[in-house]
Amino acid sequence: MKVKEELRCDLLNIYKTAKLECNYNASRFLQMLSSNEDSITITKKLVLSNVPSDGFTKLWELKRLDLTVEALIYENERYQRFFTESELEFIKDKLVSYGYI
Repeated sequence: MKVKEELRCDLLNIYKTAKLECNYNASRFLQMLSSNEDSITITKKLVLSNVPSDGFTKLWELKRLDLTVEALIYENERYQRFFTESELEFIKDKLVSYGYI
């Protein structure tokens, strides 16, 4: 399986886990994943925005930042190669500012 396909699977697993464990139905996130858009493009849109996504905010409220796309990228080196150093620093800073790291 290609890395981009693995990423899409991991993103779907985030959705499923949030729904199962937190009773959080991230319907907009699922809609994005169901589109024909590339998983890297979707990921970058979510994690590189200056304004945290609704999903990020909800997961922060639920104390489950481990289920954010930011945490997935931060914790998985195989996905980090799709991001520049400054983008990875931005992701880290966001996670730090919300108390994840």
